[in-house]
Amino acid sequence: MTSAPAVVIYPPAEDGGRRVRVGERFLGMAYGLLDVIEFLNLAGMEDVDEGWVRRSGLIEWRGGGPGVWEH
Repeated sequence: MTSAPAVVIYPPAEDGGRRVRVGERFLGMAYGLLDVIEFLNLAGMEDVDEGWVRRSGLIEWRGGGPGVWEH
């Protein structure tokens, strides 16, 4: 049995923002990778950077990967 990813980034909304969830908590809308990094820092993931966010297997990108921010 596979466990769910720790972080889920949802597909872009009409305004380009993507909902960010860590575990069972929704943290907010991200409008770019820097927002994702900030949310992860606030959730206690202190050593993340842009490269980690792009490559991490802990993040499930729905509706496009880390380069997709347009609806």
